Amino acid sequence: MRDTIFISHATPDDNEFSIWLASRLELLGYKVWIDKNELLGGEKFWEKIDLVIRNEAVKVLLVYSEKILQNGQAGKLKDGVYKEFSLSESIAKQHPELIDFITLVKIDHSAYNLFIGADRLNQISFTDNWGKGLETLLDKFNKDNIPRNASQVNNEFSEWYLSNLSVKSPIIEKKELYYTNWWSVDSFPESFFIYRFENEAQAKAIFDQNQDYPISIIANCISTFRKDLNYNVKRDHDEVEVLPKETHEIRVSDLLLGFDREVFPTHKDCMNHFKKLFKRSLHLFLKQKGLYWYELANKSNAYYHNFKSLPTSKVSYFYPYSNARKPKKKNLFGKYLELGRWHFALSFRPTLEPFLGFSVKTHVIFTEDGFKAWEEKELQHSHRRKKGKRMFNEEWRDLLIGYINSLKNENELIEIPISSDSSIKMKTNVELFWSEVGYTDPTDINRQEIFVEEEREDEAEEEKIIDEEIKHD
Repeated sequence: MRDTIFISHATPDDNEFSIWLASRLELLGYKVWIDKNELLGGEKFWEKIDLVIRNEAVKVLLVYSEKILQNGQAGKLKDGVYKEFSLSESIAKQHPELIDFITLVKIDHSAYNLFIGADRLNQISFTDNWGKGLETLLDKFNKDNIPRNASQVNNEFSEWYLSNLSVKSPIIEKKELYYTNWWSVDSFPESFFIYRFENEAQAKAIFDQNQDYPISIIANCISTFRKDLNYNVKRDHDEVEVLPKETHEIRVSDLLLGFDREVFPTHKDCMNHFKKLFKRSLHLFLKQKGLYWYELANKSNAYYHNFKSLPTSKVSYFYPYSNARKPKKKNLFGKYLELGRWHFALSFRPTLEPFLGFSVKTHVIFTEDGFKAWEEKELQHSHRRKKGKRMFNEEWRDLLIGYINSLKNENELIEIPISSDSSIKMKTNVELFWSEVGYTDPTDINRQEIFVEEEREDEAEEEKIIDEEIKHD
């Protein structure tokens, strides 16, 4: 019985995706065949490939990208891809009961007709989101009654991958410092305040005229770290005092420990108000620092440096626990091909546990001139993936450390103002953990070639560009 998913791909260009797809399908209970020898850079076993496609395959998934072409020439497939496709096409003609026997798994923005007949085949897009693509592929498998055994998962490919491909970077015994995505508070005010007004209009009026320091609003309630709000509202050439009907002082320690309260403000109410106020405080701080922001799909902001907030694009810092005499220097943005500028960016989500602070996510944002972000979301996404694939763990770590250090003031502190005489002090690095085990990062310099090129940029030319950008803005 035909029960095998055969994955055809252009090695080594599409190995990363092919390994991901094979492992996911196998974990879902499908029987998968992929040329393991090919993944290791060895010779193809054509006899075995022929037997599998001819007798066992129920689907042939061709990983479809511009990499399947010889020298990028449309209409001319690489030899290995052509052989597998040609045999699959003949099997499909012999067995019409094999519905959509050949399925093109599209992973880039290439044309739908890279070779004769491609536009007539079923194509499933993984271009913008591998997870969404997998969902569509699984729906197709269910519709075509592709056999699987979810209760008897075959981990053969995953085990082979760990023992053959991952062996280049094995886990070893060594003391190693690990960086988290938690950026926590060093010191915080004891309390914050929730003011509840008669209606939303009153709350909005008080909110609008108390913008000197962080303040947030939810319905008819505003929250702030200040006691001295201005309650005098101008109305029809007169001034009216609008006082809250309720004032609640919430201790931050009580918020973190938790408490039971059935009337307003409940613990959930306090958490919602606190997180919004905390996030608002950070937003105003980054805005005052001159950072720009880009709205993500989930409506949160990714903040990035520009020529005003960081004129040289570089930041200097020392690694934690380092005895180095010279600081590390890192570009937080730079030239991107001929299309504009790339910017390392962070988005922030307030957290109460395991640390009071922010959970951060890393992003790459592209701009036209070092300031204005590209408006086309799909273009941002595709280039983000393209550039991100060239960045290893070490690169992301250094950019993250550099970004946090770039927020320090002249006293080497990160202080977020919350009133005229107080501030939230943040730690000058993310949370760190020591481990007794570690692993060796891959050293494929080709994946870092964009950054290598950027660091070769002529300093004088870069300064000229910076001056022109600032003048233009």
